[in-house]
Amino acid sequence: MGEFTLSAFADEIDQDLKTQMDVLEQHGIEHIEMRGVNGKFLVDYDLDGVREIKRQLDERGFKLSAIGSPIGKIKITDVFAPHLEKFKHTLEIAKLMDAPYIRMFSFFIPSEDNPTDHRAEVIRRWRAFVEAAKGYDVVLLHENEKGIYGDTPERCHDLLSTLNCDYVKGIFDFANFVQCDVKNYPGAFELLKDYTVYIHIKDAVYSDHHVVPAGEGDGDVKPILTALYEAGFDGFLSLEPHLWDFKGFDALEEDSPGFHLPEGGAKSFAVAVQALKKLLKQIEK
Repeated sequence: MGEFTLSAFADEIDQDLKTQMDVLEQHGIEHIEMRGVNGKFLVDYDLDGVREIKRQLDERGFKLSAIGSPIGKIKITDVFAPHLEKFKHTLEIAKLMDAPYIRMFSFFIPSEDNPTDHRAEVIRRWRAFVEAAKGYDVVLLHENEKGIYGDTPERCHDLLSTLNCDYVKGIFDFANFVQCDVKNYPGAFELLKDYTVYIHIKDAVYSDHHVVPAGEGDGDVKPILTALYEAGFDGFLSLEPHLWDFKGFDALEEDSPGFHLPEGGAKSFAVAVQALKKLLKQIEK
């Protein structure tokens, strides 16, 4: 049987690191997929700032499950060189943070274009990431996200199988596939299970694509987690609730310099944790 370790995008609780850790501690969660902290992206800190964040985490016994980076979340038509430099900086951050994974994307495709027309450039850019990551003890995780090249299971599989790299693997995000009107189980899961090493816990419904607690939507969360558990999956389930109405969240994901979550962040996070733990009790009994 498998062993699930819980992690979370703690910036959905609050922007303040101490508050993030306080709330996670209350829920017995000791890992963070760190995206935003103290008002900006982790990847936008210099290395001295990263060392200070690491010191505070160490004092409280917290570790990172992943760097929740925005790498690859630019347009495929945008200039790549500065973005590659940001990725190289992110690699140094991952090294300082002892982070085993970096969450990444495969570039936004113009809505009027066929994604396959940009395949060669997507692969070229990802091969540059792979080359830059040589010698680092880190795995690059591709997240399926609506609007990027890898927003369908078939194109996720194409990217991962083409790169065929031991340190490039996949994130399975239930809600993101639902928001692309993909059937998660068995189709998407069966196609991608051999590449999947990390799970994002959020669910959604087909009708209007809004996000709901895990197990309450159309994402087939329970059967997929059950299949992973029975197959001996040993890895992170990272909570990304998206259960609060935060206007401007899309801008945050694409490099907003700062943000402030509403007061309901901790409450919404608690709802997400409760839903997941309920599912896990049913699966692990």
